[in-house]
Amino acid sequence: MTAEATPQAPEQAAPQAPAHIVHELGFHIVPEGDGLRGRAIVSPHMYVPGTDVLRTSILATWTDLICGLPVVDVFLPRVPTTLSLEVHVLEPRAALADVIGHSRLVKVGRAVVVVHVDFTDGEGRRIAIGSASFMAVPDPTVLMPDEHRDIAARPFSTTGLAIPFAERAGCRREGSGVAVLTRSEDGLNSSKTVNGGLIALAIEESVLATFDPERPTGTLASMAMHYLRPIRRGPAVATADVTGSVGTVEVRDAGGEHRLAVHAVTRLFPPTG
Repeated sequence: MTAEATPQAPEQAAPQAPAHIVHELGFHIVPEGDGLRGRAIVSPHMYVPGTDVLRTSILATWTDLICGLPVVDVFLPRVPTTLSLEVHVLEPRAALADVIGHSRLVKVGRAVVVVHVDFTDGEGRRIAIGSASFMAVPDPTVLMPDEHRDIAARPFSTTGLAIPFAERAGCRREGSGVAVLTRSEDGLNSSKTVNGGLIALAIEESVLATFDPERPTGTLASMAMHYLRPIRRGPAVATADVTGSVGTVEVRDAGGEHRLAVHAVTRLFPPTG
């Protein structure tokens, strides 16, 4: 439309769609050597509530991202899907300034690819390790969008989280040991199902929801997740059963006949305060 056609008012820019929730975590990834390198600045909105410790679910989200991107080239034009994912944190580190991740392919098989990641702080000290396995989505008609095929060209949000991660993702605690994650368009993956990293958030929140709200909160030392089926409809409902420091979590698709989607095992660091 020309300026002459709209003399009454200046042309208004079309509203922009919200950035993907995962992109707002600010983990910028570039190729490096035989793998990928990612870096993010840590903000208080990334902390476990009541602490100054980075959420383990965010490390899991970054693991899914930095391990999953190299797999795109392996399965093109098919879309990869996460089979399993683990994160193990060495110790609860307070007030981290930034996190750097380095991923590398461990095994490229005909059906399954395994990738490892090391996370360090800005001074090169290891803070966590992770790994993930992937396969191609079984439906051969689900193909990777062109704009997601080039790692260097992938869009990243230019702004970080403006509110706490769980609030931004639409994840809320509903009673002891239960967390509910809303399905939203800005929280889906390339196959239009709920992002695996955000499911990790629901798992973490369900475990934290077992704590007495009047007492200090621990943080997750490890998460090991097996993705059994995608969450297509949502919301995702995570239910935790914790004994001592070890817990199991089941995540079900409430809109998909409550089918079991993810089974996880977690371990807690004790509260620090």
